Amino acid sequence: MKFGIDRLLADPDLRKPLEGRRVSLVAHPASVTADLTHSLDALISAGVNITSAFGPQHGLKGDKQDNMVETADETDPILGIPVFSLYGEVRRPTGQMMSTADVFLFDLQDLGCRIYTFVTTLLYLLQAAAEHGKEVWVLDRPNPAGRPVEGTLLVHGQESFVGAAPMPMRHGLTMGEMGEWFIREFNLDVAYRVIEMHHWLPEAGPGYGWPAERVWINPSPNAANINMARDYAGTVMLEGTNLSEGRGTTRPLEVLFGAPDIDAVAVLAEMRRLAPEWLAGCAIRPCYFEPTFHKHAHELCSALMIHAENGFYNHGTFRPWRLQALAFKAIRRLYPEYALWRDFPYEYEFDRLAIDVINGGPALREWVDDASAEPFDLDAHAAADEAGWRESVAPLLLY
Repeated sequence: MKFGIDRLLADPDLRKPLEGRRVSLVAHPASVTADLTHSLDALISAGVNITSAFGPQHGLKGDKQDNMVETADETDPILGIPVFSLYGEVRRPTGQMMSTADVFLFDLQDLGCRIYTFVTTLLYLLQAAAEHGKEVWVLDRPNPAGRPVEGTLLVHGQESFVGAAPMPMRHGLTMGEMGEWFIREFNLDVAYRVIEMHHWLPEAGPGYGWPAERVWINPSPNAANINMARDYAGTVMLEGTNLSEGRGTTRPLEVLFGAPDIDAVAVLAEMRRLAPEWLAGCAIRPCYFEPTFHKHAHELCSALMIHAENGFYNHGTFRPWRLQALAFKAIRRLYPEYALWRDFPYEYEFDRLAIDVINGGPALREWVDDASAEPFDLDAHAAADEAGWRESVAPLLLY
């Protein structure tokens, strides 16, 4: 099985169109070859004329921990090329940045979730390339969550850096396929190419999206393993709440919540009463943790841990977005006055609640807060959106 970067390096014919041209690379720490050489070094060793590089959120080095922690531009001390930040003074490439290359290689490992900002960075790069007459190649990588689609579509007018366009939370596409969808959705006139993977089998076990023979490297500081990647389309919603998502622990974004003032065992029982089928495909384990930083730092939190891994994982039935929504609903039923929704600036959005920015609209929050709303109501809304999305993207699937 080969990723796009490995095919590009192995096949001189694929690299031939790059000869005599200035090339830029968009990368992060997980942008590595099969032997764990960073793509930047591997491309230079293969004779590609790399004239600049770009880092997305968390930086080219992946050293920035949290949301809205920016990275500065720099000059690589060894290569002497500019390294531009797409999560600093700007998030859209400027004309000056685009002037440093003719072809832009996009080699970011994604998590298969709309809110993961690398998706939006791809759109912004395509739009800048269309404006400035540049070419974009996506060196395709697996979607570690595989093909399942889940969540309501982002509502027009609710776009943000964590919601580029009307897509569901778990989109089921690779970045190469997503680029094709962006070009169609935004009617972009841009030279675009996908260096496809070889023999990616997104519905095959045990990885169901992530090939077992490949080492997992964090694409961002809190994306530590495949369990997190599978959970993320649900657990990321915790960022819009006063519940801990496990930042400040060794297993961030692998819990349904943690809080010092909520009984996790009681919440789990209420979830099973409300919609037991939404807990399928994984194991849920009550536990405790004490974050060393971030929300509820140095407080003992009662929590629920998700195990979408090993023998507990069922690829066909695991639905993390519904699972997380159900946890919120159970908390609201048991603790009606709990200050669930966190009001703070989230990904440069200052006038909307973070939970609404994350979900691309208020529908989920309103469902949680509506005492008369039942699981069926959210399920029916999401199911219609999911079916429409699958039909829309079916012609774009490369694998």
